[in-house]
Amino acid sequence: MDNHDGMTLIVRTVTRVMVWIIMVYGAYIILHGHLTPGGGFGGGVILALAFLAVFLAFGRTFTARWLNLTALHETESSAVLLFLLMGIAGIVAGEAFFSNVIGTGHLFDLISAGGIPLLNVFIGVKVAVALFVVVWMLSSIDLEKGGEP
Repeated sequence: MDNHDGMTLIVRTVTRVMVWIIMVYGAYIILHGHLTPGGGFGGGVILALAFLAVFLAFGRTFTARWLNLTALHETESSAVLLFLLMGIAGIVAGEAFFSNVIGTGHLFDLISAGGIPLLNVFIGVKVAVALFVVVWMLSSIDLEKGGEP
């Protein structure tokens, strides 16, 4: 690793541990968004912060290898497509757009919200990747060259 890429050894070591804790917390917020405050957007922001912590601690080269930006782009596109298909499924079932076509379960059951948890997952993935890519692209702009990457 280049000595000028990323931060100090202490910051990188703490990031190695904390990034997984942040990602688990983001997944928790996404998956429990139909029961507690949170959901896809909030959890997606937390996941994006985990990616940004790696970016800041380890630098651009390591992060590009760790995250595989092409796979991120395909994941984001797939999340949007699946979100839209959930909406179209309501129309196909003879209901309104985004009607709940998945069974709603029973009161006080964890799996009781029909399609809302799936929509939270799709939104969470979309938000996480989009926010990270925005920061990634903004960091590649060289102001000395007049805004050219």
